[in-house]
Amino acid sequence: MTHMIDEQMKDDLLSRGYSRRQMMRTALMFGGAAAAGLSLNSELAFAKDRAAMAPNMVRIGSNECWTGPMAPGLAAGNAAFANANRYSPNDEDAKLVKAIATVENVPEDHIATYPGSGETLSRTLVAFCSPTRGLVQASPTYDNPTPVAKFLNVPIASAPLTSDYRHDVKAMLKANPNGGVYYVVNPNNPTGTMTPMAEIEWLVNNKPAGAVVLIDEAYIHWTKDFPNNTATHLVRQGKDVVLTRTFSKVFGMAGARVGYVMARPDLLKKVEVYDRGNGPAIPTTACATASLTATALINARRNEMIQNRAMTVDFLTKRGLKVIGPSEANMIMVDWKTKSAKEMGAMYKAQGIQIAGPRWPVWPTVGRVSIGNKADMEAFMNASSKILA
Repeated sequence: MTHMIDEQMKDDLLSRGYSRRQMMRTALMFGGAAAAGLSLNSELAFAKDRAAMAPNMVRIGSNECWTGPMAPGLAAGNAAFANANRYSPNDEDAKLVKAIATVENVPEDHIATYPGSGETLSRTLVAFCSPTRGLVQASPTYDNPTPVAKFLNVPIASAPLTSDYRHDVKAMLKANPNGGVYYVVNPNNPTGTMTPMAEIEWLVNNKPAGAVVLIDEAYIHWTKDFPNNTATHLVRQGKDVVLTRTFSKVFGMAGARVGYVMARPDLLKKVEVYDRGNGPAIPTTACATASLTATALINARRNEMIQNRAMTVDFLTKRGLKVIGPSEANMIMVDWKTKSAKEMGAMYKAQGIQIAGPRWPVWPTVGRVSIGNKADMEAFMNASSKILA
């Protein structure tokens, strides 16, 4: 980060009521998150926690895709790696932005790329929250922003999901009528459930002035109505929204770290004050660009996941377990009823299956199961038959 950006960041934070101590913590967060004991990506941190697991473990706990990058992306990434001696041999970032603009029908100056979507979430919080204007979110939802808000000591307000597991946008606004960031994950993580676009639009139109609605569409490519159910039209309309996407899910690039954000240029500029830093690596960027337009492969992966999810849900419900949903993402939440999520996670681990354990305190008996390929889910069902007998 240059001295000019340092001054810009300092002036912005102080003008919004941050103390000098909070300002220094912000600099530490982006300059040395590890030293601060803070992860900017909770899913990645969870993955590291289980890195020592046996190599033959069935890994269905982190919502990863069961396979790697798509063939066109892998070929493009390998070709780009041959020129990795250059910082930007073929203007790869600009090509990715152009591809995003074409696919999403969003102007190029409304797009910025990042190494994953976690950093965009964190930077959006810093840019629009303050000691008096906090984070507002659903409960439960993706927990990446929570440790950032706690670290910065900004207010956090939560509203329970509705009885059918949508974001209760009116309750969110009531929870803090003067929030800085209203965070909507659609489809939601961990439930995989969708919040209707009309309700998101209501929140956008009724939120307080100066706030943004941060819409996280990490799992949108898995949904049956994609691309007709996205919030990109709100970006095109110039609304106060920041929309994030990632290549970690359907594109099979979780370890490659690449994502993007779409918003009005003035909103992007506020986010970028907090050190946009380096973008994704050149081979990763080339891989993402080639993958983005592989529509047939995206559809094939979606259909495969939907089939495997339906098979798994049918298996569990026939055994009397409640599956929260309906999920439209590559995950399901299972209520184990008489056992805690921690206990069940340990029991599945003993059977060679890694699922997500006790990560949602509001639901102590509910665990998340990611959807893998057919063999993964058959292994899960075989283990379940033993555990649930």
